[in-house]
Amino acid sequence: MPKASSPAALRRMQRQRRTGTRPEFAIRRLVHAGGLRYKVDAALPVVGLRRRADMLFGRSKVAVFVDGCYWHSCPDHGTMPRANAAWWAEKLAANVSRDRDTDRRLAEAGWAVLRIWEHEDPETAAQEIATLVHSRSQG
Repeated sequence: MPKASSPAALRRMQRQRRTGTRPEFAIRRLVHAGGLRYKVDAALPVVGLRRRADMLFGRSKVAVFVDGCYWHSCPDHGTMPRANAAWWAEKLAANVSRDRDTDRRLAEAGWAVLRIWEHEDPETAAQEIATLVHSRSQG
């Protein structure tokens, strides 16, 4: 990992939350108010996969990820830093590659994956989650 380009950049990166972000809280609050229960920041139930979902609905086999625009290279809002650009390009590409690998492995294990960008409307996202969970719960 390269050195931070400035003390301010270092502080900014150290303050970044891995889980419990505002978009996650907004979506979780609405989903919970709708009567659905889930695990938060839960380990994925795929053998050999050390990754976590932001919300996990075990009975209906739905994994929800609330992806940050920067960290997951949003096509609308993702940016590329100028300092240490080559390192960051590789890092962000690896994040996207890992996301696709996670999606594939979960699908192979019979799980539905829902990825929501942090900039999406929380109410729309909560409705999308509820619809998917309910559709997979009926059986």
